[in-house]
Amino acid sequence: MPVQPLSQKEIEDRLRELPGWTVEDARLTRSYRLPDHFAATALVVHVAQIQQELDHHSDLTLGYDTVALSVHTHSAGGALTEKDFALAERVEAVAPAHGAR
Repeated sequence: MPVQPLSQKEIEDRLRELPGWTVEDARLTRSYRLPDHFAATALVVHVAQIQQELDHHSDLTLGYDTVALSVHTHSAGGALTEKDFALAERVEAVAPAHGAR
């Protein structure tokens, strides 16, 4: 069964549950600042593991002490779906352990 795009209201409701996440250019996005490069790299590895588990992958950018994610669902025509929010929730759950803010 194909993944269904979320309505604008569903997106707005889900965003209220994810402080720091926004929608930019039809993508769910978030940037994190971390204590140092090692912590940022560790978060990237952890996010990559989550993405493999979910079989859903974001654009992931590593800076010296920053990590940025940007995601949408290609199989839904680039729309936002439940898969995108599931990924964001999982990332939010692990980011604090890496010192992300």
